[in-house]
Amino acid sequence: MNIRPVRTRIFKENEDLIAFITKHIPKLREDSVLVVTSKIVALAEGRTLPGGDVRIKEKAIKDESEFALPTKWVWLTLKDGFVIANAGIDESNAEGGKLILLPKDSYDAAAKLRTKLMRHYGVKQLAVILTDSRIWPLRAGVTGVALGYAGMKGLKDYRKKKDLFGRPFKFETVSIVDSLAASAVLLMGEGDESIPLAVIEGAPVEFKSRVDRHALSIALEDDIYLPFFSKLPRKKLR
Repeated sequence: MNIRPVRTRIFKENEDLIAFITKHIPKLREDSVLVVTSKIVALAEGRTLPGGDVRIKEKAIKDESEFALPTKWVWLTLKDGFVIANAGIDESNAEGGKLILLPKDSYDAAAKLRTKLMRHYGVKQLAVILTDSRIWPLRAGVTGVALGYAGMKGLKDYRKKKDLFGRPFKFETVSIVDSLAASAVLLMGEGDESIPLAVIEGAPVEFKSRVDRHALSIALEDDIYLPFFSKLPRKKLR
């Protein structure tokens, strides 16, 4: 598998995203995976707010999430099946100190990008992943994650298959799309690298035209961590 990060100029708000991508990636091979940071997708959609006012930010966080809980560092929010900080609203790498929201619908945006780019590049097999960065419980540092994707199967299911010693897996699934997102974001960077795009070739991907947007989601009552955190003594969380 090969990951090629694509350095670009700064993307401007309300700019044509297809023109931007095709200018910086003149050719795209069959069976490629295009990784796009969600930030430039949000900018293309004009999903920004003025920065510098705490009240505006807090209102946006509440409006953008299904549930919001203020904590010592950030608002912990539930949005689109993710537990994320501040509903994904970000001030880093934002021109003019603006707040950048997440794309309106990351799955829909990925699907539209894929359709237009397949036509432009003349390819029949293409996947598109929109990425963001996430913090995981009790772990320092952020990693890349897929907000939405199109053109590929997101999960590899090992259930009912056997391990090295012939024992069947009961629960095991692998998030292919999140693994690819994390690998690409590692090269794309989080700071001033100016690499909002990456092309992955030779990935172990099952290409498909239809995507189940709920494939990666787990219901709150079925999440394996819920009983643990509800019973953990508070002093252990410090």
